[in-house]
Amino acid sequence: MPVATARTVVLNGAVGHLVDVQCDVSPGQVGIALVGRADAALQEAKDRCRMAIANSDLGWPATKRITVSLAPGDLPKAGTHLDLAIALAVLGADGRLTPGALDGVLLLGELSLDGGLRPVSGVLPMVLAAAGRGIRHVVLPEPQAREAGMVPDVEVYGIRSLAQAVALLCGDEVPDAPPVAARSGGQVLTWRGAHRQEAVDLADLAGMHDARYAVEVAAAGGHHVLLTGPKGSGKTSIAERVPGLLPDLTREESLEITTLHSLAGTLDPAEGFLVRPPYAAPHHDASKAAIVGGGSGQVTPGELSRTHLGVLFLDEFPLFRLDVLEALRQPLESGEITIARRDEMITLPARGLLVLAANPCPCGEYRVTAGDNRCSCRETSRRAYRARMSGPLIDRVDITRQVEALRPHERHDPLARPESTAEVRARVEAARRRQAARFAGEAWRLNAHVPGPELRERWPLHPDAQRFLDDRVYSGVLTARGGVRVHRLAWTIADLAAGAHAAGDPDTAGAAEHAAPGLAEVDVAFRLRTGAPLALASLPQVAG
Repeated sequence: MPVATARTVVLNGAVGHLVDVQCDVSPGQVGIALVGRADAALQEAKDRCRMAIANSDLGWPATKRITVSLAPGDLPKAGTHLDLAIALAVLGADGRLTPGALDGVLLLGELSLDGGLRPVSGVLPMVLAAAGRGIRHVVLPEPQAREAGMVPDVEVYGIRSLAQAVALLCGDEVPDAPPVAARSGGQVLTWRGAHRQEAVDLADLAGMHDARYAVEVAAAGGHHVLLTGPKGSGKTSIAERVPGLLPDLTREESLEITTLHSLAGTLDPAEGFLVRPPYAAPHHDASKAAIVGGGSGQVTPGELSRTHLGVLFLDEFPLFRLDVLEALRQPLESGEITIARRDEMITLPARGLLVLAANPCPCGEYRVTAGDNRCSCRETSRRAYRARMSGPLIDRVDITRQVEALRPHERHDPLARPESTAEVRARVEAARRRQAARFAGEAWRLNAHVPGPELRERWPLHPDAQRFLDDRVYSGVLTARGGVRVHRLAWTIADLAAGAHAAGDPDTAGAAEHAAPGLAEVDVAFRLRTGAPLALASLPQVAG
């Protein structure tokens, strides 16, 4: 059989493309040629495959000319996961495999020089792409069989070596081989991340009614939040509790975010599909590639995409590099991040909830009250610091809240009963169900995602509320973008209020649910947007 074809997948962002690895072994000038827009790491596969075949005693065709073509030829190809497909295509073309052994099989895995296999990144999106093209059999490194098994209706074979792959495909007895080592990039510290969020609860926080309601609205409608205040006021504490307010992921959302984590190489197959919204709080020294995605070689998702449908918390955000902050502008508006390079352009989802926190000055001790102010910063330093909190980025943040430190008597109020995360999450889930019903069949899920023109045409405000909002826009108090964001916030406030009305009087639940936001909702939305204090007397009427 002079020509053999093996199947594998290459990734362009989170999109998988099926690739035919065609090999011809024939008389001619001795050597191996790899064609089809292969990158440098893939060009090195020629040496890895040659030594792996030779050291597995499978017989490298050393006296013939070998040509390996990666089709389609116009698609850039990168990654060491093509090694197994290349090696088996060479063996098939040299007559070392039984006819038809490679038909309908997806092959993934990096080869070591002794013929062993090594794990690779992005297995889940690769297998999903292959399954979409009708492939039902997958051969890949043993530690990643569980990850590939997440895809339904696919038969997965986890192997340890090239020799085992040959025996499996030819129907022979599979020889023994040393276990495949797990990826070196596995998670070492387990006290951080999603499990850590289970230990925090809103019931642990006293006071901060203003900020509590703000993050409830943010979680219900997917709105971005900016929390400002002196150090020790509780900005980080309340931001860490926002993920707990979000409902569990749906099956579709779980598959989407699990695929992104597989692509980034951060997925733990032992935990299966992600069921809770992801959370990340990168340090302010993080690079642009770490936040929005990129890197050398194959592009990997950044924290912005890894927290898709979850929460990305940027603490002390004015200390982040300016290029990082500027790179956030486009994804905050569109909900996706596009990374363009000379040979490729990759688009990744970024529909997470962004929570920003900042001190009022570099030292964090500035307070409005003169008697409490202990700031030692120069006025020029304060102005430069505050300048980082203005401009186009902040205009894309829906909610702005000032968090003040609690007074001593507020910390130990025996009559106070702070609501728990579970209680608030129940209201958030009810509000999101109403949004899901309202936006059924549309391309968006939450109020924060609805385009402004669609919002004004199909889901307008009450006429009095619209006049109130128009006056603020025309007077310059709000920008046009700010007006759209107040409109979105008003709908989220109305959705939360509908839940309160439903609990009090089930007969009026339907009317409350479908009524357009009125002046009360828009007033609260305007205050949330501009950072003005909320009228506590109005919150029970609007928020329940």
